[in-house]
Amino acid sequence: MVRRCLLLLVGLALGVAPATAQQTNDCLLTVIIEDGDVYDGRGADPVVTDVGILGDRIAALGDLDACVAGRRLDARGLAVVPGFIDIHSHGTRGVFRYPLAENLTRQGVTTAIGGPDGSSPYPIGEYLAQLDATPPAVNFGLMVGHGTIRRAVMGNEDRTPTTAELDTMRALVGRAMADGAFGLSSGLKYVPGAYAETEEVIALARVAGYFGGIYISHMREEGLLLLEAVHETIRIGEEGGLPTQITHHKVVGAPMWGRSTDSLALVDDARARGVDITIDQYPYTASSTGLTILFPAWSLEGSRADLLARLDDPDQRRRIKDGIVANLRDDRGGNDPKNVVLARCGWDSTLDGMSLAEVLSVQDRQVTLATAAELTMELQAEGGCSGIFHAMQEEDVHRIMRHPQTMVASDGGILAPGEGVPHPRNYGTFSRVLGHYSRDLGVLRFAEAIRKMTSLPADRLDLADRGVIEAGAYADIAVLNRETINDPAVFENPHQYATGAAHVFVNGVAVILDGEVTGTRPGRALRHER
Repeated sequence: MVRRCLLLLVGLALGVAPATAQQTNDCLLTVIIEDGDVYDGRGADPVVTDVGILGDRIAALGDLDACVAGRRLDARGLAVVPGFIDIHSHGTRGVFRYPLAENLTRQGVTTAIGGPDGSSPYPIGEYLAQLDATPPAVNFGLMVGHGTIRRAVMGNEDRTPTTAELDTMRALVGRAMADGAFGLSSGLKYVPGAYAETEEVIALARVAGYFGGIYISHMREEGLLLLEAVHETIRIGEEGGLPTQITHHKVVGAPMWGRSTDSLALVDDARARGVDITIDQYPYTASSTGLTILFPAWSLEGSRADLLARLDDPDQRRRIKDGIVANLRDDRGGNDPKNVVLARCGWDSTLDGMSLAEVLSVQDRQVTLATAAELTMELQAEGGCSGIFHAMQEEDVHRIMRHPQTMVASDGGILAPGEGVPHPRNYGTFSRVLGHYSRDLGVLRFAEAIRKMTSLPADRLDLADRGVIEAGAYADIAVLNRETINDPAVFENPHQYATGAAHVFVNGVAVILDGEVTGTRPGRALRHER
């Protein structure tokens, strides 16, 4: 009787009425999702059955007609899947600013891992304690960033660390891992990570590996030197002795289009000899980051004042311009100033959404790679902008997506409509894979797409009891309409929520119910357990 009362209280807390049908008391549940097409998350075809939730766990699968439940949800014709895990999230600030994380939950995302690309909060323990105190709607965990650690010890200096500095960095990584970080992330394309030699990263990766963590890398290059960067990533994983992942794997710049065949072959060869390496990807042909990605790394050493001084020096400015022109031609710029679009310029919102070519035209300047490079330097001197870089092709996106070791990840944040003109991946990554690429184009089986969003990242992170639908697993569940899953967010109008999510549960509590946000915040701070 006490147990039944508790279940009814849970149902009332969820804002639902207790069931009134004549049922036995042998099976008491919080929620029953009835007659859905249940995908286990491991790639198997769906089974039509019921899913029973009790508290924060999946308590039962099968015919649950005889059970008493606080709420019964009719899922006939709908896909019942594990909640999606975004293994590459820039939501470390947004999770506090927008704790309902609607841009994630409306896609079916129930867990996100922050701290990618070598940049993370620190100390990890303090951040997770703050999450404990102010939980969001989704579960949230962290990687520890190599760049964050390096900057804390060495500043923004382009040099090799001393023995003492490397020891300090090792200790800081160790502390982060002990505090619950899931592994070490690097951003070797960004400063200060770009200043690190491979041996430095290996030394820190070994510490993460000692604690059972993973190494996830934004590689040193994704354009002309892509294959060399893949070799380096494999080496770090192999010599560091830990699972390794190439994050947002892509092929940037027309001179390299099609070379995903070669990069994936390197991954397969490494796996064949025992290197534990995997991939993640977002489903778009454009990337997004700060305009400084176009600058040569040497020019970014030190402070902003140092960069401005270099831009004021004619010889150094010419060298910087040459480097930007090369990147616009062969890398992120796609060999055309129209391919670089300003996502957000905090100091002048009128520029948001304009390409470099459009800004030059408005200013009555000739549109060339050289003038685009000059404009890029001017924008950075004014305060900087984030950009969207259209420099990939669909063939590579398809090929990488099909690889069995590729998981889906957004490389987006947690945000709300109204700020800038961001990359649509913030709103549509997972829904785009399921709708556009799986249902419409047939690039992936639906069950395989679900695996890439659920059990594959969960296994990678050692997230026990998440990423699957099975008895005893956490009740992170999405109920989706396969016919209406879509990603209306587009580059010109990105602030649009995904469609197709009927119900979404996080730790057994509905955050989306009948297509509407409930306002509940049942997410948890996740800590890696060695």
